[in-house]
Amino acid sequence: QVQVTESGGGSVQAGGSLRLSCTSSDSTYKPKAWFRQIPGKECEGVGAVVNSATEYADSVKGRFTISKDNPKNTLYLQMNDLKPEDTAVYYCATGRRYLRGWRFEDDYTYWGQGTQVTVSS
Repeated sequence: QVQVTESGGGSVQAGGSLRLSCTSSDSTYKPKAWFRQIPGKECEGVGAVVNSATEYADSVKGRFTISKDNPKNTLYLQMNDLKPEDTAVYYCATGRRYLRGWRFEDDYTYWGQGTQVTVSS
């Protein structure tokens, strides 16, 4: 069983920034992704490391950046220019199964408990 842990969530005002961190017990080179769950909406793929490149949802492109620290086996999600609509529980996922694509939650086996991000206007 792979353990996944997110941290770094919090409350910020619109226009602010947060950096989320994800540590996992699998290899740092395993493909990982960030998702978010907005109340009343489907879980949304935010971004992922895909074949050593990064891909992002259109809704966060240009504002969010994924990076990795391989020695620390940590994945980051730097979120800038946050908007109230970014308010969600953010999850890190690993254990890619290559079923439908990185944007789909069933493509990943292991998930963290999530971290709340709240953006006020």
